[in-house]
Amino acid sequence: MAIHVIIYHRIINFKFKFKKVIFMNILVTGGRGFIGKRLVEALMQKGFQFDVLSRSEVDDPTSRDRSTVLIKGDLIDPQFDFEVLASKYDVIFNCSGELHDEALMQSLPVDAIKHFVRACKVMAKSQNKSIHWVQLSSVGAYGPSRPVANVERVVTEETLTNPIGMYEVTKTLADELIIQASKDGWFTYSILRPSNVFGKDMPNSSIRQLGRMIRSNLFFYIGKPGAVSNYVHVDDVAEALALCGFDSRAKNQVFNLSNDCPQEHVFGAMAIALASSEPKIRINERLIRFFVFLFSWLKWFPLKKSRVEALVNRTHYPNDKIHKLLGFVPSRDVTKTISEVLLNNKVER
Repeated sequence: MAIHVIIYHRIINFKFKFKKVIFMNILVTGGRGFIGKRLVEALMQKGFQFDVLSRSEVDDPTSRDRSTVLIKGDLIDPQFDFEVLASKYDVIFNCSGELHDEALMQSLPVDAIKHFVRACKVMAKSQNKSIHWVQLSSVGAYGPSRPVANVERVVTEETLTNPIGMYEVTKTLADELIIQASKDGWFTYSILRPSNVFGKDMPNSSIRQLGRMIRSNLFFYIGKPGAVSNYVHVDDVAEALALCGFDSRAKNQVFNLSNDCPQEHVFGAMAIALASSEPKIRINERLIRFFVFLFSWLKWFPLKKSRVEALVNRTHYPNDKIHKLLGFVPSRDVTKTISEVLLNNKVER
């Protein structure tokens, strides 16, 4: 069995926007990742006690806190005993995933989750209890606007999924497995689909790359005004995940989460944070697409089709459902918090 420390069976009590005290056992997977870490911090701040499953043995302050127990285990290990793990928990937050290694994108988000969910159902039935699963997914499940991104589009939880790219496809497959598992009882779920998650220490370098272009006065807008930036702060995502774990109204629901705002507001805020001039230049979209068509095959060429699509994007992801059911809306203003990415990670000239 690929669990290398004793798992302490802990029953905890807490109050989380509820009038009554609740008793349950909690597990967080992927608790060392960018979003998983913030979820761990959010749960700790709210007084939760829980276990964290991680492939890593690297020391971390959260593992020394008395409210958490760090479990070393690898969900893609063929010897992993999912039933032993599943038998111990009432709520499981799954923040595990693979962003870079396509060879692992099938085995971790899909195959491992399939085995884990199946084990949850078996153990829940044998113990006569229900297990609630909170899945961190992505709005990438809905796919990009077709044929191009420069058309107005509103994506809700009712929009059909149409993922493009290995990461998005495997995330969506995992969502479908989880939804299907709830059909005959013993297992409930909440799926959270955030847009582009940003915050201090984020591993993705796209915002810092844009910051370098703005600081160097090389950034320009593409096409007509009205493009939208789809960002949401990591702490808003962590709070929404926690809420999905313990509010019964979130059971068997899918929620989108985004804090959409005009691109001009975001890039203007980035320029202010970098003490640079706000971008003013705007170039015809057709002209840019023509140059991308001619030169994007060159490694040194700075613009790719995906970047152009992002800069003309007009897709919106309303938070209406999570607001209506759970009373939650993102509280971190993108224009006021985007600076923490730029200032925490020095943008080189």
